[in-house]
Amino acid sequence: MGIPNPSDEVVQVRHGDVAGEPTVVTISCPDKTGLGCDLCRLVLLFGLNIVKGDLSTDGRWCYIVLWVVARPGRAMAMRWDLLKDRLIQLCPVAAPFGLDNHHLAAAGLHLHDHDAPAPSPNIFLLKFFCYDRMGLLHDVTRVLCELELTIRRVKVSTTPDGRVLDLFFITDARELLHTKSRREETYDKLQSVLGDSLTSCEIESATEEMSSCLQASTLLPHSAVEEMFNVEVVEEQSRSCGGLSVAMDNSLSPAHTLIQIQCGDHKGLVYDIMRTLKDCNIQISYGRFYASQNGSCEVDLFAVQSDGKKIVDQHKQRALCCRLRTELHRPLRVALVNRGPDTELLVANPVEVSGKGRPLVFYDITLALKKLHKRIFLAEIGRHVVGDREWEVYRVHLGEGDHSSLRSKIVDGVTNMLMGWDDTPPS
Repeated sequence: MGIPNPSDEVVQVRHGDVAGEPTVVTISCPDKTGLGCDLCRLVLLFGLNIVKGDLSTDGRWCYIVLWVVARPGRAMAMRWDLLKDRLIQLCPVAAPFGLDNHHLAAAGLHLHDHDAPAPSPNIFLLKFFCYDRMGLLHDVTRVLCELELTIRRVKVSTTPDGRVLDLFFITDARELLHTKSRREETYDKLQSVLGDSLTSCEIESATEEMSSCLQASTLLPHSAVEEMFNVEVVEEQSRSCGGLSVAMDNSLSPAHTLIQIQCGDHKGLVYDIMRTLKDCNIQISYGRFYASQNGSCEVDLFAVQSDGKKIVDQHKQRALCCRLRTELHRPLRVALVNRGPDTELLVANPVEVSGKGRPLVFYDITLALKKLHKRIFLAEIGRHVVGDREWEVYRVHLGEGDHSSLRSKIVDGVTNMLMGWDDTPPS
């Protein structure tokens, strides 16, 4: 690919000449393991859909072009300058002109060890009391997203007098929540949304004892585990899905295996593909993605194994095709179960091997329930290992009442919101 010009920008953002045209995001930087997955996850976090994409790498330098559009009905304002800054932060630092990162690493010199796990961010506890109302939890979640505060765990409970106690364990992308000004900014934003219903609000650093509860979570109901994580059922459903096809071909390239995917579009589709390949230790040398206006997508990826060789083993080919079909057919699992007199909504979000999960899941869940006019009486987020995989599970108690007649409406409403098949503005 040659040595890039030092004056070239790592990330460039070019908007369309006409309203409605995609914005073109170009990234040119040294390559690293899982970079494509991390970039697509960030694009998803900023509420953008990838309608077209091209990427190429020689293992040392990568060049990625993404055509993106804001999702219809997006409530949060798009901050392109912030997106550019966050993309730059994900990109490895280029070596000085004329040198090579790989040669520096071989000599024991490291500009930045991007493959090393990032240090754990500081965790803070946001605690507040307020009076309950329809859509309250979604409005708070939207404020936290706008402030770049990531929800790690949440515990929400409603008291008999109609007040809500919210406990949010959060991290700050800007790493400023320890400062007085950042905390005051958070208080002010919450006050502007909650108004006089907010009776108290505090932010404090989470102690070790508090942080340990991030790992603790009550067991999932056996019936829910069977419904949501039955591998055989999910695989059979993915095989019977007529619009989903995953195939491999080793005849078109002497050095790479071609992975061809045809499927329907959904929110985060490219991210789901990239995270699956990353977790399976498959490296992409060249790829292209295109989503047509009728909702169908075509993906071509020239890939190799982690050892740099083609995927020739038939068992590995079948296993990878099956995994891709499953992840694209049901990237998230949604179920509604009865817990005595209460009804509980469960949503399972797959966790990458790196420990990261799909962003904005809680945001989408609370928005869907707000549009369905369903109150949330209790909510929590926890991580569970089912089989050989880790899942981030969102548990939402909808309270007493006969929700069985609306079971399919609730499950479909939440699923459609998560998959981007319901992008109308909230009422």
